Amino acid sequence: MHNQDIFDVTIIGGGPAGMYAAFYAGMREMKVKLIEGKDQLGGFLQTYSDKTIWDVGGLPPMKCAKLIDWLVQQAKTFEPTVVFNQSVDAISRLDDGVIVLQTVTGEVHYTRSVIVAIGRGIAEVQKLKLDSAHEYERSNLHYTVQNLNYFAGKNVLISGGGNSAVDWALELAELASTVTVVHRQEAFRAMEHNVKQMRSRVKVHTPFQVECLYGNGERIHQVAISNPATGENIRLEVDEVIISHGYTSQASNLARCGLVMNEGVVAMNQLGETNLPGIFTAGDCAEREGKVRLIAGAFNDAIVAVNSAKTYVEPTAAGMAYVSSHNELFREKNRDLEKIDSLQG
Repeated sequence: MHNQDIFDVTIIGGGPAGMYAAFYAGMREMKVKLIEGKDQLGGFLQTYSDKTIWDVGGLPPMKCAKLIDWLVQQAKTFEPTVVFNQSVDAISRLDDGVIVLQTVTGEVHYTRSVIVAIGRGIAEVQKLKLDSAHEYERSNLHYTVQNLNYFAGKNVLISGGGNSAVDWALELAELASTVTVVHRQEAFRAMEHNVKQMRSRVKVHTPFQVECLYGNGERIHQVAISNPATGENIRLEVDEVIISHGYTSQASNLARCGLVMNEGVVAMNQLGETNLPGIFTAGDCAEREGKVRLIAGAFNDAIVAVNSAKTYVEPTAAGMAYVSSHNELFREKNRDLEKIDSLQG
């Protein structure tokens, strides 16, 4: 093993927290590697690429896909090494303290510190638990919405009670001929304001669940829903069916690697530290008092984790980076931007 094979920090996970950590670690002049389990960056945001995000500070509302593009561009500012299709399976240490990350595919990565930012892990959609459901997945049974316009003028049924189901119902209310939402509970697990809007704009059946799919060839043309409490059954004519029953995260190996977990997420303190020296965490995979589960919160987690990793690797380093407006690393980049602006002007 040669010194050039050892990174100052290796970030596990390429979602918002991981990407911003890669950028900020570059500001701290760290040698950065990012390991992503899938074949693209974006993390869980890729699941909702056509949804609109409003609550990222200083940015106008935009589609997830656009936000991902901007985050990827920012993450690559300082040219980190990015590795795709690898999931960390084991963590160990050499005698000199270098951390060794082994992946399920057999690769080995060496690093002085680690930031775990796997978000919700490699999530798998919770599919509709009906034997016939898989027959319609290539036609009009959907587990995500990639193109809202596809549903224009159609009769759409949405099954689910979380933020995604409610958001899709609101967005499709403007496009679809009809939208019907079915949820197995009376209460929705979504923002109250959005639920109130949804109830006023689309048909809602609660507490109902999808009981049976009726096909006409390769497509569903009717859905039977039932109320388990009363036994009431309703048959609905549909063109498209969207199932939004959430996701299950594949069991991670973090606990087996020695990280203390709390109800399925990594336990951390206010400095992003885990129970293992040199291993820090950020984003939805972690929990602490006062944790903010927003993209903005993931950015803050990333900054804290990077600063902790920097001082772990280099104890005499400053506690944080200079702000970008005063950071010498951006002097040349600012000149390049000014040239572009003058040419466009």
